[in-house]
Amino acid sequence: MHSGIRVAHIDPAVRPQDDLFGHVNGRWVAGTEIPADRGRYGSFDILREEAEVQLRDIIEATAAGGSSSAPGAGPDSTTSAAKVVALYQSFMDEAAVESAGLAGLHDLLDAIAGLQDTTELPALLGRLAHQGVDGAFQAIVNTDDRQSDRYIVYLNQGGLGLPDESYYHEERHGETRTAYLAHVEAMLRLAGHADPAAAAARVMALETRLAAGHLDKVADRDPVATYTLLTSSALAELTPHFDWPAYAMAAHAGDAALAEVVVRQPGYLTTLDTALTEVPVEDWRDWLTWHTVHDFAPYLSAAFVEANFDFYGRTLAGTPEIRPRWKRGVQLIDGALGEALGELYVAEHFPPEAKAHMQQLVANLVEAFRRSFANRPWMGQETKAQALAKLEAFTPKIGYPDRWRDYSALHVDGDLVGNVRRAAAFESDRNLAKLGGPIDRAEWFMTPQTVNAYYNPGMNEIVFPASILQPPFFDQDADDAVNYGAIGAVIGHEIGHGFDDQGSQFDGAGNLRMWWTEQDRAQFDALAQQLIEQFNQIESPSAPGKFINGALTVGENIGDLAGIGIGYAAYRIALGDQPAPELDGLTGDQRFFAGWAQVWMGKSREETATMLLAVDPHSPQEVRANAVRNFDEFHAAFGVQPGDRMWLAPEDRVRIF
Repeated sequence: MHSGIRVAHIDPAVRPQDDLFGHVNGRWVAGTEIPADRGRYGSFDILREEAEVQLRDIIEATAAGGSSSAPGAGPDSTTSAAKVVALYQSFMDEAAVESAGLAGLHDLLDAIAGLQDTTELPALLGRLAHQGVDGAFQAIVNTDDRQSDRYIVYLNQGGLGLPDESYYHEERHGETRTAYLAHVEAMLRLAGHADPAAAAARVMALETRLAAGHLDKVADRDPVATYTLLTSSALAELTPHFDWPAYAMAAHAGDAALAEVVVRQPGYLTTLDTALTEVPVEDWRDWLTWHTVHDFAPYLSAAFVEANFDFYGRTLAGTPEIRPRWKRGVQLIDGALGEALGELYVAEHFPPEAKAHMQQLVANLVEAFRRSFANRPWMGQETKAQALAKLEAFTPKIGYPDRWRDYSALHVDGDLVGNVRRAAAFESDRNLAKLGGPIDRAEWFMTPQTVNAYYNPGMNEIVFPASILQPPFFDQDADDAVNYGAIGAVIGHEIGHGFDDQGSQFDGAGNLRMWWTEQDRAQFDALAQQLIEQFNQIESPSAPGKFINGALTVGENIGDLAGIGIGYAAYRIALGDQPAPELDGLTGDQRFFAGWAQVWMGKSREETATMLLAVDPHSPQEVRANAVRNFDEFHAAFGVQPGDRMWLAPEDRVRIF
C-alpha cells in the first residue's frame, strides 16, 4: 500500500501553512504548460484526455472488426456499436464535409428565409428546436420540482449567443461585445447573407433586448423564485402573441405536452412576447439564421469551424488552438451515442472491484453525515429528523447504468449534418416520450466515460461515472487517507448538494418544499451568508484584480465544505481505533488534506478564468483546494498559526455540516 500522494508534484519551497494548493501541486504547476487547445488544464482534464484516447481506440478497434470500411458497415450495421463507428467516420470524413458545405441545412435556412410574419415564428422555433437549434428559450423535460412523481416541461430563458446576460450590458465586457458583433458578421457572410454587417447589428440589438429580460446567474439559482406552474391557458395569457400549439406541433411535442408547464422566468417570456410585436420579422430572420449556423458550425466546412473557434475559443477562452479533429469526433459521439460508447468503455476500463470499494466509501460517508446531523448545534430536532429522513432516502449510482439506452430508432449514415440533426431529434423525442409516464429512476444524466459526478435533487441521488474512479480521485492501492480526502470528499460534496442553499429546499422524495423550521433555516442562511462574504474577499489567482462572486458560488462552496468535513469524519470512521501510519513523511490527517488539494491540481488562462468568474458556480481550483482553512483539523494537522497565509481566525471559520 502506498500513500497516494504525488510526491514529485510537491513544492517544498511553499509551506502548506501558507498555500496548501501551491505546496501540494507547485512543481506540477511550474513545470506544466497549458496545452494549446485548452483554456485550463488539470486533474480532470488529464483524465479526460486519457479517456479520449481509450474511446478513440475502442471506436477504431470496433471499426476494424467489421467487414467493410463504409459507414455503418459490418456484420450488423443496426447495432449501437456500428452506429458509434458510422457517426465517428462521418465526422472524420473531412472531404465529404467540405463538399457538402451548407447543403445539410438548406431546408432549415430556406424556411427561415421564407418567414413572412412573426406570427409564423413559434412554429419555426419548434421545428428548429426539434432539430437541435437553441432558439428563444429552452423547453426541457424533467421531474416536476413540486410533484416529483411526474415529468413536466420546463421553459427556460434563452436566445443569446454570449455566455450570459451580463455580457450584453456590463462595461467590462465591451471589448467582447465588439468581437462578438464581428464574429456574427463573419458567420453570416460565410452563410451567404447579402448584408452581413447590417444583419449582425440587428442580431446584436435583438439579443440585447432579450438579455434585458433574463434573470442573472445569482437570481436564477433560487428554485422557489424560478418555479411558476402554468396551465396552457395561463401560458397563453402570459404570452398572447406566441402560438404555443403551433410550437408544440412543430417540435413533435403533442397537445398534452403544454397542458401544464413550469416557467422558470416569467419575466423573460413577457420580454419575448413583446419583442414578437415590436421587432421586425427581418431581424428575426437574421437572428434565426445566425443561431442555426452557429449551432451547426462544428459540423460544417473548415471555414465555419475556424470562425466559430476564433471567437468562442480564442477570444472568449484565450485558447490558441482548436482541439484535434479526432477529439472533437469523440466528443460528438459522447453527446449523441454516449451510452452506446459507454457500454464499450466499461467493458474494458472499469474493474468490478472498484464498484465494491466505492460502495463502502459511500456507506462510510452516509454514516458520517448521519453523525454530523446529530451533532449540529444550530439544527433543531425536527429539522434533524427531516435531514436524516432525506439522507436515508438518497440513492447512490456508481460506475454505469443498470440498463443501457436503446438507440435502435436513431438512423446514422455518412451525412454528418444529417446525423447531428437526427441525433438531436432522437433525443428530443426520447425526452418528450417521458411525459405522462412513470419516473425512470434508472436513467443516468452523465455517461460512464465522463470525468465528473452529480447530485440530482429531483431524484435525491448521487451519480459517479466510471471514469472519475481513478487516481488522483480514487486509488484502490492507496492508503485510506488520500482516498477519503479525494473521492471521499467528492462523494461528500455531492451528498452535500442535497443540503446546500438549493438542494436543502428539496425533501427526500425530490419535492421542492420547506422542511426546515423557520429558526433553523435562518441559522443556515446566516452561515451561508458568512461563506458568501468570505469568498467575496478572495481574488482569482488566474485573473488578477478580479474577485470571486460569493453569491454565485455559494452552493458549490457549501458542497466543498461538506465534502471536506464529512470526508474527514468518514476517514476517522474507517480508521476505527487504529492509528494512521506515517507515509512519505506525512501523517494521516496531512495526507487527507493533501489528497483534497491533489484533486484540484490545475491552472487556467486568464481569459478562461475571467469568463468562468462571470458564469461558473464553482470557485477557481486553487481556492477550492485552500477552502480547508475553514477546518480546525487542517490547522492542527499542519500547525497553522496566526500570521500564516492559510490561517483563518476560529470565529471566521465556516462549518455548516
